[in-house]
Amino acid sequence: MSERLFLPGPVGRLQAIHDNGNPGQPAVVICHPHPLYGGTMNNKVVYWMAQAFSDHGCSTLRFNFRGVDDSDGAWGDGIGEADDTRAAINWLSERHANSPLWVAGFSFGCYAGLRAARDDRRVSRLFAVAPAVTHYDFSFMKGDTRPLAVIIGTNDEIVPFAAVASWSESLAQARFYALNDAGHFFPQHKLQLVNILIAEAFGSNP
Repeated sequence: MSERLFLPGPVGRLQAIHDNGNPGQPAVVICHPHPLYGGTMNNKVVYWMAQAFSDHGCSTLRFNFRGVDDSDGAWGDGIGEADDTRAAINWLSERHANSPLWVAGFSFGCYAGLRAARDDRRVSRLFAVAPAVTHYDFSFMKGDTRPLAVIIGTNDEIVPFAAVASWSESLAQARFYALNDAGHFFPQHKLQLVNILIAEAFGSNP
């Protein structure tokens, strides 16, 4: 059962949807794409990601960054959105204190999510779907050692496939997955995307 709520953020309330999973299963914060280009927690890829984790017993938290729909505040140039993600991580960690804590993002949401999680040792696993590496500086991930799954479509029309592949190769902890012929929003590749997420999360072959 989905719980719609507001959680406390750095500049006011953040609109969110929380799904309660099985005790002890991972709790996952999922970050949405760029707010200035229509990104919200209801983006279909974000929804697919949340549903995939939820279907496997995880607790999930989707939330709207500041200024999106009913969340307070205004666009924070990426830095503010990373702060919002830290607030979401804190909320989910408190709600599920005995669960492993994971962070996942889609497109711009990868930047906000990974930046927020970078120095938070409570977060044990990371997922980056179509990370916007040509739009934001992801160099802060150098030296991180936690498992990181990177998923990108070979026909991504927003983030160049080669740039994401190169970034992933520069990170020793990253596992790289290329979805042949998939675009940025994976319109015909939902099943493949979900299968990779679950395989990476729970150890089966994609």
